[in-house]
Amino acid sequence: MKVGVFVDGFNLYYRGLKRTKFKWLDLQKLSCELLSEDDSIEFIRYFTAAVSPRAGDAGAPERQDTYLRALRTIPNLTIHNGRFLPKTKKRPLVEDPETYVEIHDTEEKGSDVNLASHLLNDAFRNRFEAALIVSQDTDLCEPLRMVKHDLKKTVGIAWLDSSNPGKRHKKVSDFIRHANSSILGRSQFSNPVIGKGGMKILKPEGW
Repeated sequence: MKVGVFVDGFNLYYRGLKRTKFKWLDLQKLSCELLSEDDSIEFIRYFTAAVSPRAGDAGAPERQDTYLRALRTIPNLTIHNGRFLPKTKKRPLVEDPETYVEIHDTEEKGSDVNLASHLLNDAFRNRFEAALIVSQDTDLCEPLRMVKHDLKKTVGIAWLDSSNPGKRHKKVSDFIRHANSSILGRSQFSNPVIGKGGMKILKPEGW
């Protein structure tokens, strides 16, 4: 089947990659691992937002930029940007709920809406026969239901953590594939990745 791949970058990172050694992930290789040999990957859409330096992690923007440069070497991949908003919030202390403290917080905006919009648009335009969704976000269940039941496309979900898929995800998909550590390990970029003009893109330290 002709497959369109839709990747929620933050959901992938926080659900499947954050505490692993597999962050240097080649999304083309991952998609091939999760699909059948007969499938043809027509395109990959990667949805993310530019991170800002946070306390104790000033190198996050540079690491992200390096990873995005590596992703851009995949010929059929496009990057779609939302927004990453730093803010402050007041929250109660666990041991003293009457006492509130002000904390730094960050909120990613737009990736799930952008993913759902492109998923539905591509389905309406018959740009794929099957969609592979790399996300466990339950907010996507309704657009997945529409693509599967109303537009009669095959829908697959890449499951990213060790939990069992819930009823809602099973109901709106035709198949669920677990992106386990073996698959993630086989789906890594080379180091370095060779970019345009032979430029070497080195994996960030600690990845």
